[in-house]
Amino acid sequence: MKKTYFLMLAMLCTGTLSACTGDETLRAYGGSSATWQLREVDGDAVSAVTRLSFPRPGALTGELPCNQVTGQLTTPYPWFEVENLATTRMVCSALQEETDVLAALQAMEIVEIKGTVMILSNEAGREMIFTIAD
Repeated sequence: MKKTYFLMLAMLCTGTLSACTGDETLRAYGGSSATWQLREVDGDAVSAVTRLSFPRPGALTGELPCNQVTGQLTTPYPWFEVENLATTRMVCSALQEETDVLAALQAMEIVEIKGTVMILSNEAGREMIFTIAD
């Protein structure tokens, strides 16, 4: 009886753990199908090209005005938290805008995807609006 109980318990745990390994980030909820272009930060239009994509579970990659960016998404949808954010180290005339965008990106807490629009926001009222890139 004990052997059967432990065998059933082991099978249940294995099934439960395998269900937890799926992608629960924004990629699985509409974010994987596109490259997202930043249009606004806190209501102000963004002039330099900034794009993000989510090529695999838990991964963020992107193109900033001067550099490339990579990072890891560590929370399930609809939460948004980027860790291990890294960029290349090129300098250009839009470097300050790039720095501001990176700071805003790291401050975001919630993500919402509505068709061709992705909205990142936080409790402080900050907001980043992306659309599917052309």
